[in-house]
Amino acid sequence: MKKERVKLTAAEKSELFAEGVVTIVLLLLLNLSIIILIHLAILQDENLVNGIYFLKKTMTFAGNYHLWSWQRLFIILMWIADLIVLYWRLIRRYHQMQLRHVILELHYIADGHFDHRIPFAVRTDLQRVIDSINSLVDSTVNSINEEKAIEQSKDELITNVSHDIRTPLTSIIGYLGLLKSGNASQEDQQKYINIAFTKAEQMKSLANDLLEYTTLKSNNTKLNLVSLPIYSMLEQVEAGFELEAEKKGITFEIASRPKDLTIKADPEKLVRVYNNLINNAFKYGTGATKIKLIANLINKQTVELRVENNGAKIPKASLKKIFERFYRVETSRNTKTGGTGLGLSITKSVVDLHRGTIRCVSDDNWTSFIIRLPLDPEKAKSKH
Repeated sequence: MKKERVKLTAAEKSELFAEGVVTIVLLLLLNLSIIILIHLAILQDENLVNGIYFLKKTMTFAGNYHLWSWQRLFIILMWIADLIVLYWRLIRRYHQMQLRHVILELHYIADGHFDHRIPFAVRTDLQRVIDSINSLVDSTVNSINEEKAIEQSKDELITNVSHDIRTPLTSIIGYLGLLKSGNASQEDQQKYINIAFTKAEQMKSLANDLLEYTTLKSNNTKLNLVSLPIYSMLEQVEAGFELEAEKKGITFEIASRPKDLTIKADPEKLVRVYNNLINNAFKYGTGATKIKLIANLINKQTVELRVENNGAKIPKASLKKIFERFYRVETSRNTKTGGTGLGLSITKSVVDLHRGTIRCVSDDNWTSFIIRLPLDPEKAKSKH
């Protein structure tokens, strides 16, 4: 924001001019009174006259000069004092006008113009007040925006949960209605039961993911930190997906540098992170033939975990939203892929609990989820 000096109105300039005129008149009257009093005092006291004459005669300056006109010196000093008083009164009135402008700006902001900031630049402590007011307004606006975002997020949560529950529930009710009518054949009955069971499983998966997501977001969630050998964990994760990967024609590649890399983490929650990312690759990595699980020691405090697949590229516009709850790269909210839209949100929540970061990069060759975790989350927490 560009700072500008306070611009006085015509009325304020007139007020400042009037202040100067009044001050000059008062000072002239005061000076005249002082001079008259001094003259009267000198005329009435002969000793004072002799004393002044003695000082004039005895006091000398450079070049052996005497100062004979004390009256002239006194008047010069008095004029200097008058100028100082005049400047002080004018600058004080000007600062009052600046304060008046700041108050008007503050009232303008208080009327609801929260996009406005006080633009003045002054050379007094008032500038600190202006900067504090602008900072307070920024903080208030941010709080309002955060509150709106939370309310919008709650509305979206209700809408998304309602949609994802209603869709399978409608199917379940429909197929149970067909079974209840008794008109379906034995073969159709079995078909309807299987479909209703699948839809019920989808609802259960959504309920479980939603419960886990809200639990992880709770401030009361605690990690069960233990020393975890990364390579052994990656082997166990791979083994859990071996059959499904074989059906899809996908092979795993595991690497840990160093191979004995160990970190402090919650094993159950970290395995859930890998499960979510691998499931995500299975569901959305169309055409993938390889999944890489890589762990690298970055420095003495940080480890980088990568889950990569060579499937379809994620659009650039989706990369910024991919960790939002219920967000799906697919445009419609269908359930063909079987996802709840909470997997990556849960993943990010687990990473946040470990004091780490997660991001996704995707090009024509690889889609990579890159996680950076501290070797010891407790030490990382104490540093913050």
